[in-house]
Amino acid sequence: MFRTAALYFFTLLAVARGQQAGTLTTETHPSLSVQQCTGSGSCTSLSRSIVLDSNWRWLHDVDGYTNCYTGNTWDATLCPDDVTCAQNCALDGADYEGTYGISASGNQLSLQFVTQSSQKNVGSRVYLMEDETTYQMFKLKNQEFTFDVDMSQLPCGLNGALYFVQMDADGGVSRFPTNKAGAKFGTGYCDTQCPQDINIDRLRTSVQANVEGWEPSASDSNAGTGTYGTCCVEMDVWEANSMAAAVTPHSCTVTEQTRCSGTDCGEGDDRYDGICDKDGCDFNSFRMGDQSFLGPGLTVDTTQKITVVTQFVTSDNTTTGALSEIRRVYVQNGQVIQNSKVNIPGMDAYDSITDDFCNAQKEAFGDTNSFEQMGGLQSIGDAFNTGMVLVMSVWDDHAVNMLWLDSDYPTDVAATNPGVARGNCSTSSGAPDDVESASASATVVFSNIKFGDIGSTFS
Repeated sequence: MFRTAALYFFTLLAVARGQQAGTLTTETHPSLSVQQCTGSGSCTSLSRSIVLDSNWRWLHDVDGYTNCYTGNTWDATLCPDDVTCAQNCALDGADYEGTYGISASGNQLSLQFVTQSSQKNVGSRVYLMEDETTYQMFKLKNQEFTFDVDMSQLPCGLNGALYFVQMDADGGVSRFPTNKAGAKFGTGYCDTQCPQDINIDRLRTSVQANVEGWEPSASDSNAGTGTYGTCCVEMDVWEANSMAAAVTPHSCTVTEQTRCSGTDCGEGDDRYDGICDKDGCDFNSFRMGDQSFLGPGLTVDTTQKITVVTQFVTSDNTTTGALSEIRRVYVQNGQVIQNSKVNIPGMDAYDSITDDFCNAQKEAFGDTNSFEQMGGLQSIGDAFNTGMVLVMSVWDDHAVNMLWLDSDYPTDVAATNPGVARGNCSTSSGAPDDVESASASATVVFSNIKFGDIGSTFS
């Protein structure tokens, strides 16, 4: 995955990660039903809910209505430094549908790209909750995870993503007691991009804002980056729009949500010197040589709802064995569709992700193999042993216009070179100003989430 550390979505009056919990707006988590299945094919419905990430929320002074963060600038009085800011500022509850375009009904979750209320909101990121204060933790070794997705309304430049990250189940409250908001308010995000756009950063012993060293974005009036980033293992089950899709594990040398700064964050020229693998080991059918597999009217038809099955196979077919393979299956119109096969010179006809596939891909494409260097599939398996949090989001890309997913990337290399062509979108597509204007109503719908024994969640 080639997104940068900052996910530039900020468009509210004040959006940030907060230590304190606000009381001005009641936080009500939208309900979402999921199913847990067994080898007998029996599935049990679980009443769950979703919570909005803290970085989208209104951040204001604890005792009033004054914004701690407006546009991409901190209030100098409330936030003169990191520690004081976290003490002075509180996250508040969210109007999910009215402000953020997030709606849930039964087993279906809809995320609208742009919502215009009193303020313009772009994109969103939500987590599945087990209860009001705890994220649902997934341990998926020797298990499969299945969901339906309708991404027919997502054009070039957008990403409707479903993935897992190694967040703390309580959003960091136990490790960082000064965090009073916790999972109830969507705190604790981390991923392998070590995002530095997170405005309130949990340190090892406390919660601090990311004020010191904050640099407003030159391309986004509502975004910026700070000195610190937040890193952890990431398993991208689905990053996609109507033109392309990728499944991508990312490894790390750390085993829990971890603060980074400097080289450890892997920014710029230090990309391959950080503590996490930013590129990952992706299986994008188009990039792997089958350009007729997934897209409008193709074998996997993105104009219709798709059932996506991901199987996490272990070396001994037990939940305690080493993760050895990640398999992908699709179901559409009653037909089970096996994953496409690799058609790249010098590579075998792989149709799943293994360490051998990843090593062969990196060699064939001439890419740095940071995935192997930082632990490969073992890193993903270890994270699932601990438990990972389910994330669903929709976003655009202020760094490289999502070209890494759906076009030719890098753009200064011939598209005929192996690994450069990733989708049929133009290299001039995906500019945020364009997609936010032309595709404001774009929506991704996730539904029918199931998880359990391999072979139990689809037929």
